[in-house]
Amino acid sequence: MTKVDFYITENKQPAARFNLACRLAEKIHELGHRIYIHTDDESQSQAIDDLLWTFKQNSFLPHCIATTESDIEEHSILIGHNPSNENEDDVLINLSQEVPAFFSRFHRVVELIDQDENHRQLGRGRFKFYKERGYPLESHSIKA
Repeated sequence: MTKVDFYITENKQPAARFNLACRLAEKIHELGHRIYIHTDDESQSQAIDDLLWTFKQNSFLPHCIATTESDIEEHSILIGHNPSNENEDDVLINLSQEVPAFFSRFHRVVELIDQDENHRQLGRGRFKFYKERGYPLESHSIKA
């Protein structure tokens, strides 16, 4: 069964969720996992793609916006706003406002919540969705 982790950052900056996504992607990647970062739309996909190049000096995470089969095979971190490739099933980092319809094929789902009231409300809705369906949930408070 899919394990769902909620990471709640106390950071009030507008880009807090995206910065946290990069930090978690780095840690998860270092543990040898494949990652699909799901966004709401093309502009969010591009924003997280750009941030992964610059969020940390002297760091490189092999990533791309998933557009072709070769992208999927060559990179361990994929970004997209469409349903992920059916072969991807390791870790899903959800930056979307909704629970992706395909989330349950992943071993782990990472949900990110910041201090924006709208994001918090939407996050509560996603938490309730998973809880009502019996998914194992864990919450983590992140200081910065």
